[in-house]
Amino acid sequence: MRKAEECFLKVKNDYLKFLNREQILGISAKNKLNNLKKTYIPLSFWIENKYKKKGDTLILGCSGGQGSGKTTMAKILKIILNKFFNRKIFVSSIDDFYKTSREREKISKNIHPLLKIRGVPGTHDINLIKNFFNIIKKKKFKKIMLPRFDKSKDDRYKKKYWHTISKRPEIVILEGWCVGAQPQLNSSIIKPINILEKYEDKDLFWRRYVNEKLKNEYKKIFKTIDHFIFIKVPNFKMVFKWRLLQENKLRKKSHWDKKIMSYNKIKRFIMFYERITLQMIKDLSKSASVVMLLKKNHEVKKLIFRSR
Repeated sequence: MRKAEECFLKVKNDYLKFLNREQILGISAKNKLNNLKKTYIPLSFWIENKYKKKGDTLILGCSGGQGSGKTTMAKILKIILNKFFNRKIFVSSIDDFYKTSREREKISKNIHPLLKIRGVPGTHDINLIKNFFNIIKKKKFKKIMLPRFDKSKDDRYKKKYWHTISKRPEIVILEGWCVGAQPQLNSSIIKPINILEKYEDKDLFWRRYVNEKLKNEYKKIFKTIDHFIFIKVPNFKMVFKWRLLQENKLRKKSHWDKKIMSYNKIKRFIMFYERITLQMIKDLSKSASVVMLLKKNHEVKKLIFRSR
C-alpha cells in the first residue's frame, strides 16, 4: 500500500498533464485520480512483477473494441512504468503496421475488394512485427525503425517520422483492436453478421481469407506475446459511439482532412470489425491475463487479474 501511494504521488502530475493534452474530457479530476489509483497503478505493479519474473524483455498485448481506450491506457502505463519503475518502455500500435494504401489497393484487386479498407487481419504487414520481435530476442540488439500510420491520410508517415528504437526496451506494449484475436470455426463464418458481409461478401471469400490469416501468420505473432490485457466493452453498440467520438477528435486535430470519416462511413467501417470483435469478447474475456470491464460511460467497472 505504501509503495502504491508513493507511485501515485510521483506520477500524478504527469498523468493529469497527459490527460489534458489528449483532451480526455467529461471526467472530473476526482474520477481521473481515482482511475489512476484503482486501475492504472495496480496494473503497472502487476506488469513490473511479470517483468521481474521473466527477467527479459516482456511483451504485452493490449486489445479491445474500437474507441475503448487502448491507446490512452498504453500511454498511461508507459508514464507510470517509466517514471516510477524506471523501465525502458516501447508502445506501438498494430495500426502502425498497416500495409500502405498502395499495397492495400493491390490486394483489393488481386484478392478481394474489401481488403482495400484497413483493419482486418490481412491488411497489416506481419513481417515487420515479426522482424521487430525477433530483434528484441537476439543477444545483440540492433537499432530498428518501425512505421507510424497516419489515419487521417489512411497511409504511413514518411520514413523520417518513423519510430527509432536505439536501445532494447525492457517492456513492449503492442496495442490494437485485434491483438490476440483467435480464428473462428469454418462453420461459424457462413452466416453473415451484418449487411456488409451479406451483400459485399456473398461468396464468403473475404471472411475465409481473414480467418485463414488469423489461423496462420497472426497466430504465430500472438504466440510470442507473454500476456494479454483485454478491455471488454459493454456491447458492440458502444464501439460505434466511441469510434464516432474518436473520429471527431481526429477531425479537430487534422482540420477536416478528406480522409476523416463521416457518420455513415464510420457506421459502415465498424462492420469490418464486428465479427472479430464479438468473437474476442467471448474468447479473451476468459483467456486474457488481465480483463478490464468498462461501463457504458467509459469508466472502469472492474479489473480482473488471472494467475498465468
